[in-house]
Amino acid sequence: MAVKVLIPTPLQKFTRDQATVECNGGTINELLDSLEQSCPGIKARLCDDSGELRRFINFYVNSEDIRFLEGKNTALQEGDEVSIVPAVAGG
Repeated sequence: MAVKVLIPTPLQKFTRDQATVECNGGTINELLDSLEQSCPGIKARLCDDSGELRRFINFYVNSEDIRFLEGKNTALQEGDEVSIVPAVAGG
């Protein structure tokens, strides 16, 4: 199933400067594997060495924060939009 992934500017070097890519996956975890196949190296920027999502990267499915859904096991449907948003700190 095709899912649209919105890629933040700092990670677009892995997507050949594309701001959006289409990937397949029934969950966020499967989507990350698909994204890594088409954009080698990107998963290491999104997940730590144990495969967990990095704390400073936020994922949204159709504007819903996956931390309040099922995390990386959040189910995806055909046509969903996944946004990858780096956390912004200031002070």
